[in-house]
Amino acid sequence: MAEGKEIWAQGWSEPNTGSDLASLSTTAIKDGENYILNGQKTWCSRGAWADWIFCIVRTDPESQRHSGLSYLLVPADAPGITRRPVSRLDGEPAFAEIFFDDCQVSAANLLGGEGEGWKVAMATASSERGLNLRAPGRFLAAANQLVNLYKQLVREKKSIPPELFNRIVEGYTAAQAYRWQVFSKASSLMHGETMGAEASYMKIFWSELDVDLHATALELLAERGELLASAPDATSEHDWMSGYLFSLSGPIYAGTNEIQRNIVAERVLGLPRK
Repeated sequence: MAEGKEIWAQGWSEPNTGSDLASLSTTAIKDGENYILNGQKTWCSRGAWADWIFCIVRTDPESQRHSGLSYLLVPADAPGITRRPVSRLDGEPAFAEIFFDDCQVSAANLLGGEGEGWKVAMATASSERGLNLRAPGRFLAAANQLVNLYKQLVREKKSIPPELFNRIVEGYTAAQAYRWQVFSKASSLMHGETMGAEASYMKIFWSELDVDLHATALELLAERGELLASAPDATSEHDWMSGYLFSLSGPIYAGTNEIQRNIVAERVLGLPRK
């Protein structure tokens, strides 16, 4: 995994389990030295071509909510697995539905103990939301390309509304701020700290920044924003429309931003639940 030789997919969400992940129903029943999996996962990132799937499953079928959940590493070619690709807005099959029908997985593939799946999952999610899912380089590159697009349009004597100029400056500044926030958090983790609820506000920040950068570029380009970078009349070498369509998923995956705001309100600001 660390060398990038294997592709891993996330097997968490289910047709009736999205933001309320603790309600999942896929079961993994112990049978000797193996677990037998039955159920369905959906919106599995990279699931269409992954080599492995890290799954949250219910090893105690009588349990409810967070108890009875376990974390299981499943070979994607195990007998009893069916994969159905799901395409993104841009047509790429970035997700998959995965069906488990009496799928047998070695008990040695259990990560953590039985019933510790929620703890493992939350450790995974906090790092994902705050650090791993979107590197600062993505936003720095987009911000630099946005500035270059502005300069190009100025050279072409295009009229740029002041509010768009302000959004360009804000986007560039925010991309730099996110970069230093990631560096700061990575440094604290190296010194033994843990990733807590701040992962939620970092996720809100980068996902909405991604949308804003691309939306600003499309407004600058107007009708030419729909052109591919390879089109004869394209103004920009960057495919802003494709990037924009991809960015729209950011506020949804890895926990919707509405849920993340609830976490920030309760765990960071100490506000009461409603």
